[in-house]
Amino acid sequence: MTTDDIAMAAYYKKPLLTKVRPYLIVLPALLLTIGILYPFLTAFYYSLTSLNLQRPANQRFIWFRNWARMFVDGDFWPSVWDATFMAIQSEGFMIVLGVAAALLVCKKATRAAWMGMLFASIFIWLRTWITAFGNQEFWHAVRITLHYAIVATGSEMLLGLGLAMLICRKDNWFTRFLKIALVFPLMIAPVVAVIIWQLMTSNSIGILEKLLNIFSVYNFPWASSAVTAMFTAIMIDVWVYTPFILILVIAGINSLPKSPFEAAKVDGASDWFTFKNLTLPMLKPFLYIALIFRLMASIQEYAIIWSLTRGGPGNTLMNLSVTAYIRGMTQYRFGQMIPYVLFLWTIVYVISQILVRKWMKSQKEASGT
Repeated sequence: MTTDDIAMAAYYKKPLLTKVRPYLIVLPALLLTIGILYPFLTAFYYSLTSLNLQRPANQRFIWFRNWARMFVDGDFWPSVWDATFMAIQSEGFMIVLGVAAALLVCKKATRAAWMGMLFASIFIWLRTWITAFGNQEFWHAVRITLHYAIVATGSEMLLGLGLAMLICRKDNWFTRFLKIALVFPLMIAPVVAVIIWQLMTSNSIGILEKLLNIFSVYNFPWASSAVTAMFTAIMIDVWVYTPFILILVIAGINSLPKSPFEAAKVDGASDWFTFKNLTLPMLKPFLYIALIFRLMASIQEYAIIWSLTRGGPGNTLMNLSVTAYIRGMTQYRFGQMIPYVLFLWTIVYVISQILVRKWMKSQKEASGT
């Protein structure tokens, strides 16, 4: 009897629960992967039909005719070139500007000069600032901005950390597939994500509406109601950006030293004890990096909210970015727009400074210095 035969015989003698336990561990990640991939599959299915939201009953299957029409459209390839050129140009500009700004900020005298310029600009337009701070609409925008940023970022951090911990417990073809599949939402533009979710939540053809009908919930308002609009926007934000947290946390987990975890396992430490006393403290620098990037972006969020409801219904989603855009670009009141933009910048600057200091402290603690 060969060694392989002995190993196979031992495997078949194991209880069924022991055999399926590795798959049960990653089951939550699998369910979330299905939820992430389903909008892509739905969008691809609709791309093979003649769907017209004004006449949904006339929908029919036309295979790849829409794709063929897109590739021969005279506007398609110029738009691809414009998008590629803009991405390369803007990212290159941001890298150069970011490095230059970092070099300037590291010098105290230069930082003082920048702060002096800021306060000078504030006093020059003092009347506009007084008008903004005395406006109820301004404080409503601040509240919506912070509410959206805190709930969206908090949900993404919890989901990203939880999924990363589940996926990294086992390394096999299934978990490697999950790592690839869960990143898909991050590959599309937020505006496209909004369109996909609008199709899925449509009361006439949406799959989520059909799913809610099973539980006797009909005509769920989603983004059309002031009660559920914030929930819908945050749901789309979480779907798009949770993979960003996931990537950073997985990179952090893979970089952790193995010896402390092996010693804890030998000592019989529980999973919770290992996570609380080893994994989480050493992961803090990576979590702070993820938190800084996502919180800053959520505070400035514009694309999802504007594409979804234009800040409505009413003023439900009128955060600082959307309010500033409406004041400056649709009402042409640029003087009133500036306080919104600069106050938004102030929020981002103050919070980022606090988080960067915490990140530097967590780096020292994680390295034991």
